[in-house]
Amino acid sequence: MVRFVVGEDEAGSRLDLALASASGVSRAQVRRWIEGGRVRINSRTGRPAQRVRAGDRLEADPPQPLTAAAVPEAIPIQVLYEDEDLVVVDKPAGLVVHPAPGHPRGTLVNALLHHCADLAGVGGVLRPGIVHRLDRGTSGVMVIAKRDAAHHALAAQFQAHTVERVYEAIVRGVPGADAGRVDRPIGRHPRDRKRMSVRTRSGREAHTAWRIRERFPVSGYSWLAARPETGRTHQIRVHLACAGLPIAGDAVYGRGGRGRLGLDRPALHAALLGFEHPASGERLRFEAPLAEDFAAALERLRSREPRR
Repeated sequence: MVRFVVGEDEAGSRLDLALASASGVSRAQVRRWIEGGRVRINSRTGRPAQRVRAGDRLEADPPQPLTAAAVPEAIPIQVLYEDEDLVVVDKPAGLVVHPAPGHPRGTLVNALLHHCADLAGVGGVLRPGIVHRLDRGTSGVMVIAKRDAAHHALAAQFQAHTVERVYEAIVRGVPGADAGRVDRPIGRHPRDRKRMSVRTRSGREAHTAWRIRERFPVSGYSWLAARPETGRTHQIRVHLACAGLPIAGDAVYGRGGRGRLGLDRPALHAALLGFEHPASGERLRFEAPLAEDFAAALERLRSREPRR
């Protein structure tokens, strides 16, 4: 932890410049700290261009340094499909996808390096094979490339938005409509850099369609299927919250906590993934059954509804 009280000489400087001078770290590195929500000024999240005043208290929590490369670890993974070009897995909730500050080991990448001896180096040393990602709390289908050519081909499909994706979600709220969509750009939250938001001037185009699978009016929840037509960070979580349907268990964009459903993570599951095989061009579709905690939450909700 870096702590610093702004003196008269630094008064009026930008936050990133003042902190870089005080810490001896490059301005670019300090900006990454700030944009990652790791810097506070007078106990509030700071912005790089924010001007500091004499007496301001600055606090920075730098990330832990990462190793030069991810290492193989014998972590069990559920493989849905595998060939010489790719592997498709059913990622459990709670498993981080790749090493990052605070999670240098114990990730899906570490497990894949143990499972696929020839994966190292594809796409980078810390994210080998990773074409797309799921949040730590999200369960479900992921595809990983085992060759550079497959990595490039799959990444191009994600960029072109031709990949078919369906997510299952339990949300707070019981909409009257059977289906809907959200068409709102998504960017960094203007005050909390760890969060994404539709209330931003620099957002990127984002579209999410949803439809109801089941309503639970007694409890005030619904089960729905969401189809993201673009691939922005936290897109489904942000868009459903924007629509007044925050995902159950989501502590960032809803009201988290285990609550009545017994969930300690967002009730979001990547149920279906469809794409063209990067070598053969064959259209492939993979499905992952609902995670146990998700299915159990649905049963709890059903048990409270009147018998039909």
